[in-house]
Amino acid sequence: MGNARIAVVNLGCRVNRVESDRISTDLLRAGFELVDEASADVVIINTCAVTGEAEAKTRKAVRRALGMPPAPLVIATGCAVNLHPESIAELSPRVIVEPSKVDIVRRVRAVATPSCEHAPEELAHGVSSFLGRSRLGIKIQDGCNHRCTYCIVWKARGPERSIPVASVLEQVREAEDSHIPEIVLTGVNLGAYDGESESDSHVELDELISIILRRSTIPQVRLSSIEPMDVSDRLIARLASSERIAPFLHLPLQSGCDATLHRMARPYTSEDFLSLVKRLREAVPSISLSCDVIVGFPGETDEEFEESLALCRTVGFSRMHVFRYSKRPGTPAAAAPDQVSPEVMAERSARMRALAVEMSREDALRRVDTVESVVLETAREGTLGSFQRVVLDTPAAVQVGSLSKVRLESVDEHGVLHGRLLDIA
Repeated sequence: MGNARIAVVNLGCRVNRVESDRISTDLLRAGFELVDEASADVVIINTCAVTGEAEAKTRKAVRRALGMPPAPLVIATGCAVNLHPESIAELSPRVIVEPSKVDIVRRVRAVATPSCEHAPEELAHGVSSFLGRSRLGIKIQDGCNHRCTYCIVWKARGPERSIPVASVLEQVREAEDSHIPEIVLTGVNLGAYDGESESDSHVELDELISIILRRSTIPQVRLSSIEPMDVSDRLIARLASSERIAPFLHLPLQSGCDATLHRMARPYTSEDFLSLVKRLREAVPSISLSCDVIVGFPGETDEEFEESLALCRTVGFSRMHVFRYSKRPGTPAAAAPDQVSPEVMAERSARMRALAVEMSREDALRRVDTVESVVLETAREGTLGSFQRVVLDTPAAVQVGSLSKVRLESVDEHGVLHGRLLDIA
């Protein structure tokens, strides 16, 4: 294959998104042209396997790519490939499975020729324009040592491992040089971060945040999903210590019922979770909390679901990612008795999602007449430090992709905040 045009298709979680961005950047640095899927000679698909539906979407995405007019080669990588490579490879002779994401560029070079060579300084000052990002995810950790009874990700991702501090700072500098206003620290099990520093000592997450704040001028640092049991008092103190840290945490609750949490092998109780929420809000009053919650876990009774719903209501999350339980072959939960019917799961999901909409609006209303930081994605819209969306009633006169301050003035009928930018000298 001669000069090749490449498309990168991302499926799944925030960590996948960060890895796909890194693959895209590395391909650009190697001289390949990035295009949309319909024009590509090679399509790279970063797959997901967190649920049965996610695996089905993976196979659908591969078939879709194979059917594009250029008849591209498809290189599949990611979690679904690590778990079931044969089921993806057998879709077509034009499918190449590559378990190692760091070897993607080498794989592409083996079948295609780059069209040009981007200068390092060109990329260093153009990551945001190449990727269309006002925020950049930085992967600092991979893998998981937990064994939640519903989860297959630990098999796909392997054991916990952390990115050395120097490598993290290299990614931070790339964002800094590209004038990206916000970085998002991301990992499969973010709170397990234990990276080696230049002095051979080990650095935990709160210490890493301090190093980033001290050694960079990145305007805002955000944490991605972090397990409740990994939010230490030291981390809470760090969150409260600087306005450069976004007042937001995503906590995978999974259930608000102790009996369900026990069957899930989650190492905390509902009271532990409520205590954590109390400590967070005392330290950072403006903090916004979001969560993952599973409905219809095997054995979940009507009463247990009501307990989970009630705890979510008590916390007052700003947003919830609601999942119907998905049976993953090879996990303990898949063989557990008292599987919940799809009809019951659908009804519980609808009720939990309705509560999520209600709580998001309530969180937005609490923010009226306050001032927050905002990353502007357009002249009229942006994402607040609390991760709520905001609409500017007057188009911004500042540069899109910048971090600014906004006074929040109202909430519309859709639950979206409206505000105006402040003139800050």
